[in-house]
Amino acid sequence: MKLSTKSRYGARILVELAKHHDRGTPVQVSEIARIQEIPVKYLEQLIRLLRLAGLVESVRGPKGGHLLTTPPHKITLGQVVRIFEGQEELVECVGKPEACGKSSTCRFREAWREATEALYDNLDRVRISDLMGDTTGPCGEK
Repeated sequence: MKLSTKSRYGARILVELAKHHDRGTPVQVSEIARIQEIPVKYLEQLIRLLRLAGLVESVRGPKGGHLLTTPPHKITLGQVVRIFEGQEELVECVGKPEACGKSSTCRFREAWREATEALYDNLDRVRISDLMGDTTGPCGEK
């Protein structure tokens, strides 16, 4: 499975917002885009999805921007991937057996289910707060 840039950038946006969470200060899109090296137009689309998911709120006005609605230690990478990838299962027949005429006799289906569970078990253990650290660049480089 290859994660889309939406998931990767979405996680980076949340980390950037998490750095300001304790202060309660909104972060402007232009600042996130500059620090995380994400194009502004693309970042705006991703912020919209994070808002719809209830993880981010927008504040209007000259000192406006975006804030986390949830503490960083309560947001997992698993949540981020689910928001941006849409389908949780690695293979459609895991969640929708009716999608495949062979699912009742398929020997692979159980292996795909286990692989899906292992992936999300691992992603759900990693919290946005775990990824904050003392970083300056988009992926932690100084």
